[in-house]
Amino acid sequence: MIGVEKFSINGQTLEVESADNFFKRLRGLMFRRRLDSGRGLLLAPCNSVHMLFMRFAIDVVYLDENLCIKKIVRDLKPWLGMSICLGASGALELASGEAERLKLVVGQKFLKADS
Repeated sequence: MIGVEKFSINGQTLEVESADNFFKRLRGLMFRRRLDSGRGLLLAPCNSVHMLFMRFAIDVVYLDENLCIKKIVRDLKPWLGMSICLGASGALELASGEAERLKLVVGQKFLKADS
């Protein structure tokens, strides 16, 4: 992954790729075969995702501008899924099951591991 930052939450570290321009957000995870555990893609700015051209289910964690969790959507299905969170600043896409593995709950805050 290019441009990876490390984020931590609940004693776990995630390697997060940033999709911070129109074309990176448009492509997102489309056409990828999988997303490994411990990795994610942060779409920002973003308050909704679609699952067209996706090959696998994902968890979507919507964040505010301070990296606090606003909403968690678990196991969003490929091709059929769609999700929105009004007021979100970003959407962190994780492999399906990662939100549970990381014990994520609304209101928690991700920290940049460097800080």
